[in-house]
Amino acid sequence: METRLINIGFGNLVSAQRIVAIVSPESAPIKRMVSDARDQGTLIDATYGRRTRAVIFTDSGHVILCAVQPETVAHRVGSREVLQNGEGGGL
Repeated sequence: METRLINIGFGNLVSAQRIVAIVSPESAPIKRMVSDARDQGTLIDATYGRRTRAVIFTDSGHVILCAVQPETVAHRVGSREVLQNGEGGGL
C-alpha cells in the first residue's frame, strides 16, 4: 500500500489514509472535542499561531488543527497534488 501525504500548510503533512474527518472548528461540539484532545495529549497544533480553519480527526484518535480551509484540505485529499511515498509531488 502506498503512503499518500497531504500538505496541511506550513510544510506539515498528514497521511491521507489516516484521515477520518475534516471539519470546521466553529461549532460547540467540535470546540469541546478539541479541548478534550488537548487534555488527553492527543492534540496536534499545526497552525503556527494562525487562526484554526480546519480540524482533522484521525483513526488513531489524534486531533489536528490546521490553518487551511476544510475544503482545501479535502480537495488535496482527492487530487493528485499529494506526496507519494514521501517523494515528488506538485506542492
